[in-house]
Amino acid sequence: MEERDFDIIVVGCGCAGAIAAYVAAKRGKSVLVVERGEYAGAKNMTGGRIYAHSLRRVIDEYAGGEIAWEDIPFERRITHERIAIMDPESNLTLDFTSRELGMEGQDSYSVLRGDFDQWLMGICEDAGCDIIPGIAVEELLKDEAGNVIGIRAGEDDITAYVTIIAEGCNSLLTERGLGARRPKPNEMAVGIKEVFQLPAETIESRFLCKEGEGAAMLFVGDCTHGNVGGGFLYTNKESISLGLVATIENLSKSDTTIYQALEDFKNHPAVAPIIRGAKVVEHSGHMVPEGGYNMIPKLVHPGALVAGDAAMLCMNLGYVVRGMDLAVASGQIAAEAACDAIDRQDVSAAGLSSYESKLRDSFVIKDLETFKDWPHTMESWDRLFTEYPKMVSEIFNSMFVVDGTPSQPLRKRLMPIVKKRGLFKLLKEVKGALMSL
Repeated sequence: MEERDFDIIVVGCGCAGAIAAYVAAKRGKSVLVVERGEYAGAKNMTGGRIYAHSLRRVIDEYAGGEIAWEDIPFERRITHERIAIMDPESNLTLDFTSRELGMEGQDSYSVLRGDFDQWLMGICEDAGCDIIPGIAVEELLKDEAGNVIGIRAGEDDITAYVTIIAEGCNSLLTERGLGARRPKPNEMAVGIKEVFQLPAETIESRFLCKEGEGAAMLFVGDCTHGNVGGGFLYTNKESISLGLVATIENLSKSDTTIYQALEDFKNHPAVAPIIRGAKVVEHSGHMVPEGGYNMIPKLVHPGALVAGDAAMLCMNLGYVVRGMDLAVASGQIAAEAACDAIDRQDVSAAGLSSYESKLRDSFVIKDLETFKDWPHTMESWDRLFTEYPKMVSEIFNSMFVVDGTPSQPLRKRLMPIVKKRGLFKLLKEVKGALMSL
């Protein structure tokens, strides 16, 4: 093959890009990472949770004892799962904890991406990668046959045998350079987050957690003022990440903004006590892919692979939100496919095709495909965000309010509340949701 400046160029130093660069460097390849943020993590905003299984696999297979698990800048191990459904004045929260949630291989952790991504960048540097932050990649370089041969960043043209694009879900490179379609408004969401500083003891007390352990909490209903989306909360060592995600299409038709919704969310009776006395130390916003399996673009191109959020590998099931574990796994698989192709001296689409086949054989695509119908189900299930929270409030008020008047049997109290929403319609909606999940 014709000589290049690097074996592999990685665009983006988030979970997918950093892991791809790290794995490729550990396999002896020369790697350049280009990150448009001033530092890794500068432009990243997620709810802040990573399911650790895919990161464990990378460390087990490539670190050779050089990386100690306890040195990874996790915030808290998540041992409490909370799901909340709220209307404007009430809230029902389910709090689940178990030993299994914290077991090795099943564990998950809250993270602050600024710290976590800088650690990822550090292990890439230690592995021998060259890293250039603060530079935007303007376009992909192609030869006369249309094969990707590198990038144009600033005034520099830099070549490589394989370019791995992992620059996030708003990827102009995949759209302009690789023909990926622009996501539809109903497939993308706006995420907004604030981080509230609180002492560790206060966090553990408010969430009934052991020292060093924490909680993840998802909200549905009035938190987004009835729009498709939800709220999230993650406990960090000495702070709480709190935010909302709502689809762009719904917000464009709404009489409220995501910023106003967040202010009202923070003042809700179920949320305000959690952040009482806390100081806001961070505010950020980000776009989030919500379309699931049906959003995945073409992943393999001559000389180029697409990974992480740029490949729309994100999954929101309402009770669980995943992205980082999918990104880490896709980064590893992309790097392995790129290295194998370079070793064979065949970086054509056919030579790189093992990336897609291995990704489809992995949990990444299989999980997305399993739940491919859920995004449409959630999008068309308006009452999940409006009527259901009201119904839940009425049901539990009928159970717990005691005012001195004679009480009816529980069934006589509950059935009118349910029938008001249409019993058979409710059953049909719940059945449809269960079929999608």
